[in-house]
Amino acid sequence: MMKKIILGLVGLTMLCTFAGWVSAAESEEITVSAAISLKNAFEEAKKNFETSNKNIKVLFNFGASGDLMTQIKGGAPVDVFASAAMKDMDELGKEGHVLLNTKTNFVTNTLVLIVPVASKVSIASFEDMTRPDIKRIAVGNPKTVPAGRYAEETFQHYKITEKLKDKLILAENVRQVLDYVVRGEVDAGVVYATDAMIKRQEVKIAATAPETSHKPIIYPMAVVKGSKHEKAAKMFMSFVLSPDGKKFFEKYGFKPVRN
Repeated sequence: MMKKIILGLVGLTMLCTFAGWVSAAESEEITVSAAISLKNAFEEAKKNFETSNKNIKVLFNFGASGDLMTQIKGGAPVDVFASAAMKDMDELGKEGHVLLNTKTNFVTNTLVLIVPVASKVSIASFEDMTRPDIKRIAVGNPKTVPAGRYAEETFQHYKITEKLKDKLILAENVRQVLDYVVRGEVDAGVVYATDAMIKRQEVKIAATAPETSHKPIIYPMAVVKGSKHEKAAKMFMSFVLSPDGKKFFEKYGFKPVRN
């Protein structure tokens, strides 16, 4: 009898161990490289997605879209790319780094000029930045930061590029611009309306760039070619595009793409 009990316990242990191996084998981790302006919305969406998909864990890599694009070109193990501009996604698509049949435009944004809440400097338009009392203006580096490119286009629209060139403080991403303004290290900064929204107690919007002053601010998303977790990556994208996923982006001020 004792021998049967021991054999039974050994069998049960082996079964549990095997079940653990199967469970571990079924769980997946996907890496999503996303524009840093999407950070708050994506992090909330992730919690909801993982609750419904216990075997999939989402890891984020946030940064400037241009930097993320360069990482993907260099072979970084990324499963989903979400950019703050069509340019970076289109470049990856032309070079065969993303699955074009998964590419989707999912949200839009607005460009705004912000100042610290406690600022005593009166700014009510983009043209006001040319005044001599406005000395430091933070913008994203146009080479890698889409918000910086949109800002550059807006300055050109108002024909103030030359007057601003010695005042510009270039940042590594749009959230760094926001931080500069929050800390009062600059007189003003150009960010997305969604960035201004998350720090509305510390910054205020001085002016909003007209849609005609820059290229449309459209966020595309796609599965990266060569992903080892393509099915899970597509599941995550499907959730983001679903009504349940969209509500997190609406909460943080993003707007749906108009057909």
